[in-house]
Amino acid sequence: MIGHMEGVHALMAKLMYGTGLRLMECLRLRVKDVELVRREVVVRQGKGAKDRITMFPATLVEEMTLHLREVRRIYERDRKSGIAGVELPDAYAVKNPRAATSWTWHWVFPQDHLSVDPRTGITRRHHAFDQTFQRSLKRAAAKAGIAKPVSSHTLRHSFATHLMEAGYDIRTVQELLGHKDVSTTMIYTHVLNRGGRGVVSPLDR
Repeated sequence: MIGHMEGVHALMAKLMYGTGLRLMECLRLRVKDVELVRREVVVRQGKGAKDRITMFPATLVEEMTLHLREVRRIYERDRKSGIAGVELPDAYAVKNPRAATSWTWHWVFPQDHLSVDPRTGITRRHHAFDQTFQRSLKRAAAKAGIAKPVSSHTLRHSFATHLMEAGYDIRTVQELLGHKDVSTTMIYTHVLNRGGRGVVSPLDR
């Protein structure tokens, strides 16, 4: 199971780097939010309680398809066992409580075990745990010999930085990141302002 979770964490890391998702946005993804045919991810109630759409990387379509097939097996096993459905947003839970046991509302990245909701005492399957992922990411960075600190935000930062380096305009990057104010996105423009380091020495020519 540890090997399986490492594979899931690797998929999560690739998805965050490939989409610019924050860690909690990734963990809270529902099956209905991932559109593999149109290659889109709908981020519900991101920071600032606003929905946004970002792209889904073409290179992850096959891996995500296989992952969702495995998640579907977990989902069906839970239904057969009579396990309570997943947690729903408060207002929606009142309006449509049956959605909790529907496949479309199931977590894309569920935990590999059941746990008791401390608020309600209900045993159900929650989404993957943020600290478990962060530990896995740090282990992977150490294994790769990366000396700098690495966190889930490093993946989002790299997404923005590499888009800016590729020439995408700041407004596009702002929209994909879900930044309310463009000044927040401006921190990534430092990669373009390299000063002397951006100039090729005549000796190197």
